[in-house]
Amino acid sequence: MEGDCLSCMKYLMFVFNFFIFLGGACLLAIGIWVLVDPTGFREIVAANPLLITGAYVLLAMGGLLFLLGFLGCCGAVRENKCLLLFFFLLILIIFLAELSAAILAFIFRENLTREFFTKELTKHYQGYNDTDIFSATWNSVMITFGCCGVNGPEDFRFASVFRLLTLDSEEVPEACCRREPQTRDGVLLSREECLLGRDLFLNKQGCYTVILNTFETYVYLAGALAIGVLAIELFAMIFAMCLFRGIQ
Repeated sequence: MEGDCLSCMKYLMFVFNFFIFLGGACLLAIGIWVLVDPTGFREIVAANPLLITGAYVLLAMGGLLFLLGFLGCCGAVRENKCLLLFFFLLILIIFLAELSAAILAFIFRENLTREFFTKELTKHYQGYNDTDIFSATWNSVMITFGCCGVNGPEDFRFASVFRLLTLDSEEVPEACCRREPQTRDGVLLSREECLLGRDLFLNKQGCYTVILNTFETYVYLAGALAIGVLAIELFAMIFAMCLFRGIQ
């Protein structure tokens, strides 16, 4: 009976570690996508040290989970106590690190609000100054997503630096202008009419809403994946310890 229980535990351990292996592969894929994505998200990440650090942490955690899943499978199949103990300690460290990251993300969630981005845009945006990474990033985002400002073109009425640099001669930056096609190399429908704030020639929707709608599915998917990975890691630790105690 004990042997059957141990055998069952071994196979459960193998299955859970296989899912950890797959979870690590998914985190690796997401981290790589964030860093190399050509649609403009990469530039948003690159402009924020906190986000770029998060992307590299995601890569590191994914790679570590990928390796640990493989080691856990080997430890379960070979019934190696040393390997199982090593696996348990490492996955416990990862579990606590991921839990801490989730708590920190919840605590600092106010840094991703509409009000925060609006305040930063109106305070720091410089228009066509591509040497300023903040302005260059916003220009890229607005062109890529076909949007204007955080809430809409009206944001630039309060962008003090932009108004000063343009001497109040432009209602919106060129990045807000509609293009055909809507890419950096697209042809402006009418630059002059757009800069004067004519609705027909500029993108009127705010970037916050556009980006939120674009990535909403991915955010929920990433959240569900993170919860799933944490649950799998917890069960894997339990199975590893039970298997460790059962091996003679």
